[in-house]
Amino acid sequence: MNPGFAYIVDDDEAIRDALAWLFKSRGVASRNWASGEAFLADYSPALRGCLVLDVRMEGMSGTELFEELLARNCPLPVIFLTGHGDIPLAVEALKRGAFDFVEKPFNDNELVDRVLTAIQADATREAQREGAAELAARAAQLTSREREVMDLIVAGLYNKVIADRLGIAVRTVEVHRARVFDKMGVRSAVELVQLLGAGEAMRGRSKEGS
Repeated sequence: MNPGFAYIVDDDEAIRDALAWLFKSRGVASRNWASGEAFLADYSPALRGCLVLDVRMEGMSGTELFEELLARNCPLPVIFLTGHGDIPLAVEALKRGAFDFVEKPFNDNELVDRVLTAIQADATREAQREGAAELAARAAQLTSREREVMDLIVAGLYNKVIADRLGIAVRTVEVHRARVFDKMGVRSAVELVQLLGAGEAMRGRSKEGS
């Protein structure tokens, strides 16, 4: 499975061709567009990889395209290609969530290295999102009583204490405990705590990246 593409948006055909060749030489698949409008026409939230975006273009500028993508909650990392006079714009874009900017003329290997880092960051974010969705799907199978029991298990309480807390028999707690483990895909309370802890961490990183 390809981890993602380098999506090139630049109104200079020579630069698009040069970047496509450069990325291909390092094993990075790419697609390119001559304008921000053309990219938006093809845009899908399912795109995975990194957007390499020229700041100044005819029609929609790179920064205007970036603003539109932000409005669409686009998760793609964006690397701006900038001339010297564009650096303040690029710095402002970084504050708004752009991944990086590379000043022209750029070092080929350094640019590809940044693109590869961005593609990996996108792949990691997507894996975290999928992991959080899977965990939520497992938890959604729990009944309200099973969720109560799970919370008390995670709090470190023994079956007898849980039974007293909920006013049910110890045997009933054991049944609920077994069902919680089965639905959450774990074999022990330790695994359950680790799973839920990892889920909280993934949700936290997802919020930081949004």
